[in-house]
Amino acid sequence: MATEGDVDLDLEADENCTGKPVEKPRKHDSGAADLERVTDYAEEKEISSSDLETAMSVIGDRRSREQKAKQEREKELAKVTIKKEDVELIMSEMEIPRGVAERSLREHMGNVVEALIALTN
Repeated sequence: MATEGDVDLDLEADENCTGKPVEKPRKHDSGAADLERVTDYAEEKEISSSDLETAMSVIGDRRSREQKAKQEREKELAKVTIKKEDVELIMSEMEIPRGVAERSLREHMGNVVEALIALTN
C-alpha cells in the first residue's frame, strides 16, 4: 500500500538499469598459488648441533654476566647509608611500602628530594 509520496525501491540485486544481469566479482581462484609464492622464499634448514650448542653457551654467558652485574649493583646499593627519618617521610608522603622507599633512597644515594622526584615521575 504505497501512498503518492512513497517510492517503491524494489530493485533486483542481480540486474542493473538495462535489465542485464550484473557480473559478480570473481573470486580469487589461485589461493594455493599465492600461498606457495609467499612461502616460497623460506626454505627449511637444519640446525647443526654445534651451532645450537654455541648459541646456548652465548645465551648462558650473557645471563650469568647480567646476574653478576645485578648482584654487584645490589651490593653497592646496600653500602649506601640512609636515614630512618627519610624512609619514614617517603613512606608517609608517597604511601608506599618500606622496601620501595628504602630502594629509592639507596638508588639516589640517600638524597630525599631526588628519591621523591623519581617516585612521582
